[in-house]
Amino acid sequence: MQMEWISIQGTAAWNEDAIVINESQGLYAVIDGATSLVPFRGPNLETGGRLAAQLMKHFLESQAVSNDASLEQLLKQANVILRQEMAASGINLAAKEQLWTAGIALIRVTETHIEYVQTGDCMIYAKYADGSIRSVTRDHVAHIDHESKLLWEQGIAAGIQTKDELLARVKPRIAANKEKMNTQMGYSVMNGDPAAELYFESGKLNRIMLESLFLVTDGLFLPEGLAESGSSQIEEEMVERIAAGGLQSYADWLIEVEKSDPECIRFPRFKMSDDKSGIWLRLHA
Repeated sequence: MQMEWISIQGTAAWNEDAIVINESQGLYAVIDGATSLVPFRGPNLETGGRLAAQLMKHFLESQAVSNDASLEQLLKQANVILRQEMAASGINLAAKEQLWTAGIALIRVTETHIEYVQTGDCMIYAKYADGSIRSVTRDHVAHIDHESKLLWEQGIAAGIQTKDELLARVKPRIAANKEKMNTQMGYSVMNGDPAAELYFESGKLNRIMLESLFLVTDGLFLPEGLAESGSSQIEEEMVERIAAGGLQSYADWLIEVEKSDPECIRFPRFKMSDDKSGIWLRLHA
């Protein structure tokens, strides 16, 4: 098996993404932390999103991880650790706008199967020997982001031409969406709340003809306006681009595209460049 991975900081103050590589346990993950609406800074001025991602990374790479535990059990343990650390830092656990949060896509590679568990918009894709590509997971944040991006696009249509003005227009909607964390009309996310455990998605796929696995955070998503003419699946195009040139080359290209649209007008998004993390596992290399 061969592996390539990246974790590149975007334009925010901290890289709130993290990569998990625990080869002895066959565990691999991408984690996407998110800054709380109520500002918080850790002992080294870390954001809550940074702290959440790093707490989960350190746990999943530690010797405390049991081979006998299911992936769901591991995420439950990580969620408890997150809750304990927030409480120790004086976070009001009943106030969702204060919580440190993170999405995750976690896999365990075994001889015959790939086990997985996922929350949020961290994604897992599988590519097979016949060239077919399969989305293993679902983006649980897409419908929430769609509402905010619609306001962003309406602002552009009304003549707003700066990212800061557009963000001010969208912030109330983003704040309202935080209240929907781990609810049936909202989205799944790790945030220390026991309710998070109710919304994990998990399963396993067999390794028959399975050539590669791709784990990515949303910073690597291909902007809709960049899909090639005739492309039926934007996710498939992203995977094909990564497979053709590698994660680093794909990320470098995407960053240059983002730099060409600094006010986020051509490709509506909430920051010029988001953190970008990915793992590409070639299982039969």
